[in-house]
Amino acid sequence: MKFIILFISFLIIISPAFSSVNPERKQDDMKGKKGHTDKGGVRSPLFMKWEGNLEAGKTITQITGAIDLLPTLSDLAGIDYEPQKALDGISLKPLLLEENPDWEERLIFSHWAKKTSVRSQHYRLGHAGKLFDMIEDPGQTMDISAQKPEIAEQLTKAKEKWEREVLSELPEEDTRTFPIGHHEYSFTQIPARDGIASGNILRSNKFPNCSFFSNWTSISDSISWEAEVLESGEYEVAFYYTCPAEDIGSVFELSFGKSKLSGKITEAHNPPLTGMEHDRARARGESYVKDFKRMPLGTIDLEHGKGFLTLKALEIPGSQVMDFRLLMLTRVE
Repeated sequence: MKFIILFISFLIIISPAFSSVNPERKQDDMKGKKGHTDKGGVRSPLFMKWEGNLEAGKTITQITGAIDLLPTLSDLAGIDYEPQKALDGISLKPLLLEENPDWEERLIFSHWAKKTSVRSQHYRLGHAGKLFDMIEDPGQTMDISAQKPEIAEQLTKAKEKWEREVLSELPEEDTRTFPIGHHEYSFTQIPARDGIASGNILRSNKFPNCSFFSNWTSISDSISWEAEVLESGEYEVAFYYTCPAEDIGSVFELSFGKSKLSGKITEAHNPPLTGMEHDRARARGESYVKDFKRMPLGTIDLEHGKGFLTLKALEIPGSQVMDFRLLMLTRVE
């Protein structure tokens, strides 16, 4: 409980803001943007407040990363946390509570889309091998690798070593299944984001986050998830949908292995699309959603094991089944 209270009252994280006048989603004059490994793509401000413990107005200039949050919070909460694998992050407690702590030089690596950059306190080596002085040139406008060959070589070797040790552990193909019924959690959310649509069904946007499925027009259409039930048992099922009045009445079925559960759309719910009005950079349609309605479906018995969790239509009296957003499975204790 001490750790939870500390987290709520102590930490506020502010992500980079992209306003309506910034369609490229860039941060001031920093190089790069979201999805890049330069400063403009990886830097996020972090504000911490812990009344009576943290000095107000203090600015920490040492480089840190999200990897430091777990060891920092554990340390501040007095939790002797021992992870199964060594953490790359370190506790920032000395920086937060001490005036002039001993702080060793460190490197922070950023990787995205097969591109890696490495940052020291003074320099950044970009994914293309260009070296930048982040103190004198925070906008990364001048490559100084020719002027600082020893530093460029040092950071290049560090990057290559990190890629060998870390990226080599990543599988060439993600074969993970969608877990259902983890013993530590009573419910499992199964969003459209992770579903596989077949037939006429379309995703609301090519960017999967916050997307939903529409154009469900045929009984041969289906939505499925490659799943694994971790704990056998009975699960309550609910789903989130929209459907215009002229299309209510569709009957559909949820199945996993031999287990099946059917339902019928009996109530219209047809709200308009809404978007992130403060972020016109997403005018491509990303993150446009609806006020989806929750509908209980019933209970289903699921057996431990792997398989496909599948939604399919049995009857479609109108032009479509529904727009689908989310399944919610809650284990019945």
